[in-house]
This record gives sequence, C-alpha cells and structure tokens, in this order.
Amino acid sequence: MSDYVIVGAGVIGLMTARFLAQGGAKVKLIERGTSAREASWAGGGIVSPLYPWRYQDAVTSLALWSQSSYVHLAQELLAETGCDPELRQKGMLMLDVKPEEEAVALDWARRYHRPLTKVGADFIYRTEEHLAPGFESAIWMPEVASIRNPRLGQALRESVRKHPNITLCEDSEVTGFSLFGERVLGVKTTRGEHQGGETILAGGAWSGELLAQLNLGLPVEPVRGQMMVFKAAPGVVDRVVMLEGRYVIPRNDGRVLVGSTLEHVGFDKSTTEEASRSLFDTATRIVPELADYEVEHHWAGLRPGSPEGVPFIGAVPGWQGLHLNTGHYRNGLVLAPASTRLMADLLLGRSPVVDPDAYSPAGRLTAC
Repeated sequence: MSDYVIVGAGVIGLMTARFLAQGGAKVKLIERGTSAREASWAGGGIVSPLYPWRYQDAVTSLALWSQSSYVHLAQELLAETGCDPELRQKGMLMLDVKPEEEAVALDWARRYHRPLTKVGADFIYRTEEHLAPGFESAIWMPEVASIRNPRLGQALRESVRKHPNITLCEDSEVTGFSLFGERVLGVKTTRGEHQGGETILAGGAWSGELLAQLNLGLPVEPVRGQMMVFKAAPGVVDRVVMLEGRYVIPRNDGRVLVGSTLEHVGFDKSTTEEASRSLFDTATRIVPELADYEVEHHWAGLRPGSPEGVPFIGAVPGWQGLHLNTGHYRNGLVLAPASTRLMADLLLGRSPVVDPDAYSPAGRLTAC
C-alpha cells in the first residue's frame, strides 16, 4: 500500500507527487489518460496571473512563491531528464491598460515590491519592434517569465517515472472511492483498486464529478480555452505581449501562441471557426506580421474554473483521508509549485510555505 494516492497527473498531481516523494513518502499517481495532456498541455505557459493586481491576496501569495522557484525547477528538471522546459525570462508587456487600472497596478506593485512600470511608445517599440503602430502606453513587468508547458509536462512525467518512490499509473480512469465508513482508503479504477494512507484529488476540471460521488458539491467547473500557434520566425516576437485580456507568447524556435477564449460549454473540447477567426484577428492586431506565417495548430483545453480563481488545497471535511488540490482556473501552471509544496507541507506535518487558511475546503463545499 502506498502512503499517498494522487488522482490526476497534470502539473498539480505531478509536482505534488515529486514533493511527497522527495519527503520520503511512497506515492501512487493515477491518470485516466497520459500525464500532463489536459489543461497542463493546452495552456500558454505565462508564469504570472494575467493582470495580477486583479486577483485576491490568496492567489498572489501562491504566485509569488512559485515565480521565485521556477528557475531552479527548470534547471533541476533539465538535469534530471534532459528535457528542457524552455523557461524564458523576457518580461511581459501589457498594452493600452486603462488609466484608472494603471493606478491600481502601480499600488499593487508597491505593496508586493514587484518591478512594474508604466512605459511609453519609445520603450514599447524599442522592446518589440514588430508590434502594430499606434500603441502609446503600456505596463512593463520585466521579471515575468514564460515556459513551454508541453515540455514542462514531459519533463515532470519523466522525473516521476524515474523516481523510485513514485508509481505512475496511466490509462487508469478513476470510477469511485474505496471507503470504510467515513474514511477514504483509496480509489477504484478501470484497471483495479489502489489504496493509500491518504488520497489527494488533483483532477482539474473533472474534480467536481468525482467529489459528487461523496455527495459533496465542489464549485469547480470546466471553462474552455481555445488557442492557436503560428509557425513564425525567431525574433518576430520576443516576450509576452498582452492586449485587452489576450496575449501572444513566443517560443525559443520562433513559434508564437495566441490565446485565449473563455467559454462555458461543459466538457466540450472541440474548436470553433468563430474562435479561430477571433484569435487570428487578435494576433495580427498585436503583430501584423504574423499574418504572413502559417497557423500550425488550433486547439482547446478545459480549465478548472473556481470562484475568484482561489484553489482548494487541504483536507475534505467529513471524510478522513481525503484532500483536494484543484480549482486553479487560469493559473494552474503559475500556482503549481507553491500549491503542491503547500499540499506536501500539510500532509507531511511541516511548516507551510504560505498560510493555508484561504485555500481550505472547509466552508467552501456544499452538500449535494
């Protein structure tokens, strides 16, 4: 029997497994498909909440801890696995932020001691010379990074596969919980039963469906996001650029991602022509030259939407041995290192890296 059974091998489940195993625990990680192929693969990889001043302090606390850890994590994974997550620390340029919001952003930066400045047209076009003409002001965050999230997922998957304390069980869909009275003993899957001392539900957008089997309502729902990638040349875009809630993200090989939509359509991961046109228009409004390049791929993923984007991290009230680490909404990647370290701290009895109270499921779940 394992010490811990984790349901879901996205970045949250994978990083939770690593932290627990590094603490000496034996972990079984259960994934219904292939690791890191849902929201962890489908996102853009910006290592910052979009417009971070709009979020609650609970999100900011996790984001700041995570951002400070990504350089070490990327280096560690490259050394362990040979797979480069391609962390790019090039900054983020937010175009045409409204004046009233600029003041809020500057105040947020002062409170959290984050480098953030208002810049004008000279800086904008000196920094990104291929942007469309006419942008007069922007907010510049020089320390924001991006990471190639499919490569990050590959590296994390390889890392857990190599770790002697972790057993990864893919293509194993969880069908229910193994129970003894009010204690969760593990999970039942399409490939058999897995028991552990504690069970952690890290199933992203699917977490609510599983928890409903225990007559608990978890306010986490799928929110579809569609994105596309241009097969551009290196240097067309060099850093993350945002405009009106959307963004372009460059990769090391020149490819440029554009995203994203926000759609409440249940578990439908299909793409639409409407979104394709809208994303193309967004990309070429920011960088007109992208119209000259091939659209290589258009895809969709499902975010685990939650109220205010504050994740659920901690023990499930009323059920011994069951814990949540889910509901990160648009910020799963940026919050993952801190969220998973916090989960491991709580389970292993260590001093938590951030105050856990804001993320506790207690009082945030409903009966159903």
